[in-house]
Amino acid sequence: MTVIRQMTYQPAGRCAAAVETMTFDRLRKLNDGGTQRADFHVLAVIDAGHGCVTVDFLQHPIEERSAVWVPPGAVHRWDDIAGVAGHLVLFVPTAPVTHATRELAASPDLVAHWSIPDADWPFVDAARNHLLLEASDPSGDIPTELPEILLSALIARLRPPQAEARSTHPVFRLFRSSVEAHFREHHDAGYYARTLGYAPRTLSRAVQQATGRTAKAYIVDRVVLEAKRLLAHDRLTAARCAAALGFPDASNFSVFFQKATGKRPGAWQATVAVRRGDAGKAGTQSTQPA
Repeated sequence: MTVIRQMTYQPAGRCAAAVETMTFDRLRKLNDGGTQRADFHVLAVIDAGHGCVTVDFLQHPIEERSAVWVPPGAVHRWDDIAGVAGHLVLFVPTAPVTHATRELAASPDLVAHWSIPDADWPFVDAARNHLLLEASDPSGDIPTELPEILLSALIARLRPPQAEARSTHPVFRLFRSSVEAHFREHHDAGYYARTLGYAPRTLSRAVQQATGRTAKAYIVDRVVLEAKRLLAHDRLTAARCAAALGFPDASNFSVFFQKATGKRPGAWQATVAVRRGDAGKAGTQSTQPA
């Protein structure tokens, strides 16, 4: 059985700080290899070494000069990070100050891991180091907005893969927001086309260009992710999942889930066998066992 620790944002030292930093050395001291879910963002910049991070049931290898972004609510686990060097930035959803970076932080489908191109690395490194310098000011007199401004600069320099899709595909941006708001009640791509005022073909083409998936596949993936979270982390039955996700009954939901994953809900739930754990804290205690 894997215990999931629910973590809340409680920064060490400066109680009003919306941004906090830590090294991977510090993470290793606090991390017991367990599974965690936080109400804040975790953004990591990897300088060197190799390891693995699992985010919402998907495993990602991490390597030097790469980034990891774990959004609030996503269950994650760090594995094999003994040789990893770098820094983690913990921040609340409202911390980014620019419109673009705040939109990115609010994105429902953040990319969990990506490589940083060599040409971008000096700028990422400079932005990260400036943030670390300001966040570590021993006087405690720094304006609270400075780390938030520098966090936004770091996010912009990291160039998360979803940033291009967000800026290039306004139709997809609207679709994504609408799906996030209504996927529990509406699973039909036609509903979103009608609601947004686009022809189904126009909407599907925009989603395909941005994600490589059809509009219908995007919706299915979002519903399946939520179903997995409910089954694995909240231990709901298929009947309760069906009710929470807008299916007429448990049988209908089970057919949908099996078609998407290859397993019945109960069988899939048994394979992950997780239960909710005790509450933890963020900051210097963000990964400490409760």
